[in-house]
Amino acid sequence: MNRQINEPHLDLAALVKCYWTLESPAGTTPERNTIVPDGCMKLIFHYGDVYKHYPEHGDSITLPRCFLIGQLTRPYEVEPTGETGTFFVCFHPNGFLPFTSMPIREMENTAVPLKILFGKEGASLEQHILSAHDTAERINLVETFLCNKLKDAGTIDHIVQSTVETILTANGQLSVDELSKQANVNRRQLVRKFSFAIGLSPKQLSKTIRLQHTLKMLLNKKDVSLTALAYEGEYYDQAHFIKDFKEFTGLTPKEFYGDHLTMSLIFDRKE
Repeated sequence: MNRQINEPHLDLAALVKCYWTLESPAGTTPERNTIVPDGCMKLIFHYGDVYKHYPEHGDSITLPRCFLIGQLTRPYEVEPTGETGTFFVCFHPNGFLPFTSMPIREMENTAVPLKILFGKEGASLEQHILSAHDTAERINLVETFLCNKLKDAGTIDHIVQSTVETILTANGQLSVDELSKQANVNRRQLVRKFSFAIGLSPKQLSKTIRLQHTLKMLLNKKDVSLTALAYEGEYYDQAHFIKDFKEFTGLTPKEFYGDHLTMSLIFDRKE
């Protein structure tokens, strides 16, 4: 499997976290991949074969070639149908809002085709990305598109932006009351701002970031105990840790460890 990560242009760095290219021949990617929520919305372009999605209930769904995946609040299972060739645009938690007129909350756990999201402009971008020769050309195409869409930088809410940075720095371990106090804003107002700009509440984003931090510890440390993970993640106790873990991954920590863990962290920021 070949994974390439690229940084965005400085003009987009406050909104776009990074670009990924993920490539692998047919049969080399695990049959089912669990994508774990990470608080980031993504534009996804499948220039290889398409992927299937397995909802919690019902039959598998063939995903579009090009789409936006909204905020995930539960595990999202996918399966390659052949050769993987995928280009991702990963936004910061509050980074996609300036580019869309569609309510962020309506995209939750949903793959929204580019043609629905951006109309004719989306269809044109899809065609050009899929016919591009390499990653550099894809990045140039998507950055030109995003810069043209970025008409009003004033849509960036600086209270939300600074609170997101606080959550990331604290690995999601601060309460909403502590966050609202640091932001000097009423708790209810902060929740409304997050719902509008991110599609998640401050509590939901904090839980997501804390779980991602714990997954990294699980990957980087051998023979670490669940008690130690719960302690380092500042969960109330081991039962609380297991409950949150299963909510976001669909599995207990012991069940998840192995291929599931490796695949979940493919969809992560460069660090």
